[in-house]
Amino acid sequence: MKPLTLSDDRRAALAGHLRTLFANEFDETLSEFRANEIVDLMLKTLGPAVYNQAVEDVRAHLQGKLDDLAGEVWVEGGV
Repeated sequence: MKPLTLSDDRRAALAGHLRTLFANEFDETLSEFRANEIVDLMLKTLGPAVYNQAVEDVRAHLQGKLDDLAGEVWVEGGV
């Protein structure tokens, strides 16, 4: 799997949310550098698990659709 990346806008938004969280919940000022380091850590540690879960969710959804395919398109009376 290739490394997970974020667009510059998403990265900035996530880092901004972290800075706000740290300011409001922990009364700590988080520098832009530190916020981006946390974003990188989250991508490395949580990213693969979230990605794998999303793939599994899509697989299960598609399998359900495939399992139901015969009921949706089967024509009675064929030879």
